[in-house]
Amino acid sequence: MAFENIYTLTDNAIQEKIGKRLKSLRLRQNITQSRLAIEAQVSLSSIKKIEKGEIGSFDSFLRVIRTLGTLDVLQPLMEEMQMSPNEYYEFVNSARRKARKRATSKTNNTITKEESTW
Repeated sequence: MAFENIYTLTDNAIQEKIGKRLKSLRLRQNITQSRLAIEAQVSLSSIKKIEKGEIGSFDSFLRVIRTLGTLDVLQPLMEEMQMSPNEYYEFVNSARRKARKRATSKTNNTITKEESTW
């Protein structure tokens, strides 16, 4: 199967592909649109729109993919990026370079002859 470069697709084309995929998953699980709407707590019209590729509400989309058991496709977006050892080294060293220099506590309480003494 040829793999399509997602970056070459328009937003609408991506939404249509996702909608078709969700419809296919729903049918494979033998779930009606009405039942999916009830279980995902979204309207039937939202299910129909999503399956046509009209994903207008991210909240509804999340509810549908959670109900269909495909929420894990978003897992990479939830994980924190790991730093490579070189990136960590640079990060630590840049933090040290930017460390605030503190003022010294040395005070000069003596008055020189040149200073005014009102």
